Amino acid sequence: MIEANAEFEPRIVAFLCNWCSYAGADLAGVSRMQYPPNVRVVRVPCSGRIDPLFVLKALQNGVDGVLVSGCHPGDCHYVSGNLLARRKFAVLKSLLEHVGVEPERIHFSWVSAAEGARFAEILERVIGAVRQVGPGTKMVKSIEEAQ
Repeated sequence: MIEANAEFEPRIVAFLCNWCSYAGADLAGVSRMQYPPNVRVVRVPCSGRIDPLFVLKALQNGVDGVLVSGCHPGDCHYVSGNLLARRKFAVLKSLLEHVGVEPERIHFSWVSAAEGARFAEILERVIGAVRQVGPGTKMVKSIEEAQ
């Protein structure tokens, strides 16, 4: 592992469930809780609707880490979408680790609409873990490859 680099600010994409995690992120913002600004949020109807290819595409386009967050088990608006997401991302994380991508780049969490402080804390942990492994370069497409 690379030593933590205080200068490196990782770029993180967070795929958040509309009903719980996005509302938790909104609560963190409205409550003026401090968390790093280098996270880009993608609001989705349900964490179960996130295609693992979205995560791969984000890593290919130079994102350093990805957070997927949904409702707590038993609270999903779509009954079991969050459980489906957990299974998908356990397999994806294992696959990425197998091909050499650090598992610290991919994170999955449960955050309810009332857990703004928990959301901010999770972001801090995700950014810290990604900062430890350094910039993501293993899956990044170069400009020449993209053409």
